[in-house]
Amino acid sequence: MSSYGTMEPMESMESMESMKTIGIFLFDDVEELDAVGPWEVLANWTQNWPEDGWQVVNFSRALPEVRCAKGLTIRADFDWNTVPPLDVLVFPGGQGTRKLLDDPTVLDWVRQLRGDETLMTSVCTGSLVYAAAGILAGRAATTYWNALDLLAQLDPAIDVRRNDRWVDSGEVITASGVSAGIDMALHLVRRLAGDERARQVRRAIQYDPAPPV
Repeated sequence: MSSYGTMEPMESMESMESMKTIGIFLFDDVEELDAVGPWEVLANWTQNWPEDGWQVVNFSRALPEVRCAKGLTIRADFDWNTVPPLDVLVFPGGQGTRKLLDDPTVLDWVRQLRGDETLMTSVCTGSLVYAAAGILAGRAATTYWNALDLLAQLDPAIDVRRNDRWVDSGEVITASGVSAGIDMALHLVRRLAGDERARQVRRAIQYDPAPPV
């Protein structure tokens, strides 16, 4: 790919439609690593092991270009009307999530995907949107450390996991802030393709955190 968010041409529409699809949702003021981190993990997996039968795409609500929280511009490959049916949704966080909490169209869309049995995943404050949509009620979940109280306020029925890097509650997987999306994505690979594949992907992207400070 020439830049993040611009895929190489697909072999054919038929081959694309035969794959299971993970979609990363992009919106203005999305936190860059919340989207790019999972993309790196999932694209490495799906492009290097296509026999697993999965593809990852990115899409936005309508506009082809999305300006991220720190100024990076990403061009989405699809919009809501053209994205393939989603088996998994990745909903990143960032300041842009705040205005989505009161957006009935977005919240109804989230509820519809959950109703269609899409596996819902989030990074950082993406889980706030899930909370506002009501799909975290009665579930364990997490979010960015500075938004944990807000997560609890949005829905007191959530079992807020304040110290977990990611939480898998079955139909919904939530990750804490920013870099935790990489861990969540590796867990997703493990869940969908097994431990060994997840280890292969982790090795391929040389992900072995050892912070210098």
